[in-house]
Amino acid sequence: MTEIADAGDHAAERPSWDCRSCGKPWPCDPAREYLAGEMDRVQLAIVMWANMDEAIPDLPQGPPSELFERFIGWTH
Repeated sequence: MTEIADAGDHAAERPSWDCRSCGKPWPCDPAREYLAGEMDRVQLAIVMWANMDEAIPDLPQGPPSELFERFIGWTH
């Protein structure tokens, strides 16, 4: 199991992958801001890919593009 990225107060709750603090789908806007400030773009994309890989079995089946955008698309 991969460790979920540390996003300060806005951490992911498994298995819902919603934010423990605000209840929005993780990574929520505050988590994204925190993570982007802690890592360079390449490192951030790699970490978020690992988190997406962890989330896939927990989340309902949906379009892969939604998961990609949620976890990785915003990192560019």
